[in-house]
Amino acid sequence: MTGDHLQISLSLLRTMKRIRFVEETIAARYSEQKMRCPTHLSIGQEGVAAGVCLALNPDDQVFGTHRSHAHYIAKGGNLKAMVAEIYGKATGCSSGKGGSMHLVDLSVGFMGSTSIVGNTIPVGVGAALAHQLHRNGKVSCVFFGDAAVEEGVFHESANFAVVRKLPVLFVCENNLYSVYSPLTVRQPEGREIWQFVAGYGMPSVHGDGNDVWDVYHKTRTALEHIRSGAGPSFLEFATYRWREHCGPNFDNDLGYRTEAEYLHWKQRDPIALFETQVTAQGVIEPIDIQAVEKTIQMEVDEAFQFAETSPFPNPEETFKGVYRE
Repeated sequence: MTGDHLQISLSLLRTMKRIRFVEETIAARYSEQKMRCPTHLSIGQEGVAAGVCLALNPDDQVFGTHRSHAHYIAKGGNLKAMVAEIYGKATGCSSGKGGSMHLVDLSVGFMGSTSIVGNTIPVGVGAALAHQLHRNGKVSCVFFGDAAVEEGVFHESANFAVVRKLPVLFVCENNLYSVYSPLTVRQPEGREIWQFVAGYGMPSVHGDGNDVWDVYHKTRTALEHIRSGAGPSFLEFATYRWREHCGPNFDNDLGYRTEAEYLHWKQRDPIALFETQVTAQGVIEPIDIQAVEKTIQMEVDEAFQFAETSPFPNPEETFKGVYRE
């Protein structure tokens, strides 16, 4: 085992644990009615954000979705600022004006997330064009779900990126559902997303989103292609959200998915799978995992205390930084 392997393993573990702990705390405290915005949790999907963002360079840029707590945290976003934003406080990363779905931290290259499906795809491609023109070596990484590839803007953006050989990484987190609608009622039977995207002329790969090592290594390979100047790459990772589309609860009782399906995916918990792997290999000892968890729990507790005690925005600041005609 090399020192690099240990550090990468610890980084992946810390990131996934940090995402899981903060989102479970959000779920536990959401009923207090202090977080007055919709919130989309990515519990169960932590492996994709952790693996992709660790492979990126610090100055690469990430563009998120409505379910972007994981992306924000994995890119190095400030935990206190994120929780404060969800509480609508002035110390939030968007000054308390954006809430859960509109996070931003330019200092770490997290360029923003949005509630509109597919909305950040053309923005990320536009940023990639700017990187190309400035020859700054940066890559734009755009996260989106399986439903976003049904939007016309994805196809236009993918085609443009290939034609211009732009430094953009498209990352599709395929969690099987668009709210309550499965792939079977939205896309042709037997069609694989990564395969039809390959038709645009870019390398397209399918991976296991719950195997964080698979995510990390496939992302590294894709980034090597992009940084060589050969153009964009597309990664589709199979994963699964445990909780409801929007909110802190479980919704298997609604009937759009079965309890058996949920339990199947829960057995493939990306964090549990990774812990089993690294402890069996002797890379990380159980006592080290406990130490990581203790530190992260303290960070999460401090973040929520910070959010609770932070002030609300001054009403006079309502329209500051907000575009209006």
